[in-house]
Amino acid sequence: MSERAIRLKVNGREYQRTVEVRKTLADFLREDLELTGTHLGCEHGVCGACTIVMDGEAVRSCLLFAVQADGADLLTVEGLAEGEALHPIQEAFWEHHGLQCGFCTPGFLMTLYCFLRDRPRPSEAEIREALAGNLCRCTGYQNIVLAAKAAAEKLAATGR
Repeated sequence: MSERAIRLKVNGREYQRTVEVRKTLADFLREDLELTGTHLGCEHGVCGACTIVMDGEAVRSCLLFAVQADGADLLTVEGLAEGEALHPIQEAFWEHHGLQCGFCTPGFLMTLYCFLRDRPRPSEAEIREALAGNLCRCTGYQNIVLAAKAAAEKLAATGR
């Protein structure tokens, strides 16, 4: 078994760990850092449940090794809220019933975090295209799209 020391920042906190070189980033987050909001669905990068933000870009953490995140700045769903205050995207999902079982929700939230940062006033078609890589088996997507539209409005209103 080969191991390597890594340093990274996750949700604003610095970490240094020694990890097996073939451990996925998703498993590292869940097992080593106990950040279980990042979910593993397909483990092939298809479902989007494991989406996090790495150095400002939405990535599938099941497709990366933890050692590839050495030196990176990561944001997981646990880092969205500010204390007890939900992030506007989280608020919009809650207010517009953008989730049912919640398994896929962290991936949707993190995907939208990057998308709405880069595209603050998207059309419904742009939202649907941006979310096409995230799979949900429960909602039928309509409320997710409504939540995304509401989140865009909230973010624009707050200047975030």
